[in-house]
Amino acid sequence: MSEGYALNWAAAVIAGAVGVVAMGIMFAMSAILAPRRRSADKAIPYESGIRPAPYTWSQVHIRYYIFGILFLIFDVEAVFLFPWAVVFMQVKQGVGTVFTQAVANAVFYEMVLFIAILGFGILYGWRKGVLQWR
Repeated sequence: MSEGYALNWAAAVIAGAVGVVAMGIMFAMSAILAPRRRSADKAIPYESGIRPAPYTWSQVHIRYYIFGILFLIFDVEAVFLFPWAVVFMQVKQGVGTVFTQAVANAVFYEMVLFIAILGFGILYGWRKGVLQWR
């Protein structure tokens, strides 16, 4: 094993040990300094300062769920789009890749198809009025 490799592991072990010790100190200080006043309100399962009320049925419009799902879809799309753009630019510039131009073109058109499907989804949602907050 090379000396530099062991040095990198030593730094990781030291950082982990410091983190565990710091966490232990914080837990200990919290246990020592925390106020301890018992009350009926603190004994309920979900302590929020408000006594729980009996269950009442309420209707939530489906529009809110669809709006949330559309947000998640386009949020996840960004997770795929940004790394693809970085790798695609490296392939186009020929920086340290073994891909041929045919593979680069195929990857480009796959992403165009992906964005077109997402564009169709946003247009469909727009036409259905899902994106209008009422």
